[in-house]
Amino acid sequence: MVTDRRPFIAAYIQANRPFGTLYVGMTSDLLTRANDHRYGRQKGFTSRYGCSVLVWFEQHDLVTEAIRREKALKSWNRPWKVDLIEKRNPDWADLYPWLCGEAPDPRAPLETPAEGSVEHFLALLARGEIGDS
Repeated sequence: MVTDRRPFIAAYIQANRPFGTLYVGMTSDLLTRANDHRYGRQKGFTSRYGCSVLVWFEQHDLVTEAIRREKALKSWNRPWKVDLIEKRNPDWADLYPWLCGEAPDPRAPLETPAEGSVEHFLALLARGEIGDS
C-alpha cells in the first residue's frame, strides 16, 4: 500500500479483464498512473481497449530499472506475462484499491524459495544472512 506521496517507480501490467488484453508500462508515480488508466484519462492503447485494471506491478528504486524491466516484459510472449500475473495475482484482482489503502492486499504471498536452491541462497544474501566472515 502507498502510505505517502513519495514517487512510486514501477513497471506494471493493466488488463481489461482476466486473460484479456494486456498493457505493459512503467511510471514514476504508479498511484497517479493507475488512476488515470482506471478512469480513461490516459489516452491511447489502454483507453481504446479498456485496460483499466491494475493486475501486476513491480516497484523499482530507479526509473532506469523500471524502464529496463518494462522493455523486457514487452519482449515476453503472452503466456509468460499471464504466468507472471497468475503467480502473484491468481484471481486477477484489481490492485488499485489496495494501493489507495481502501482494501486488503489481494495478492498471493510470495513463495519461499526451497532451501538449498539458488533463489534461497540469493534471498539469504540479499538479507545479509550470508556474507564475509
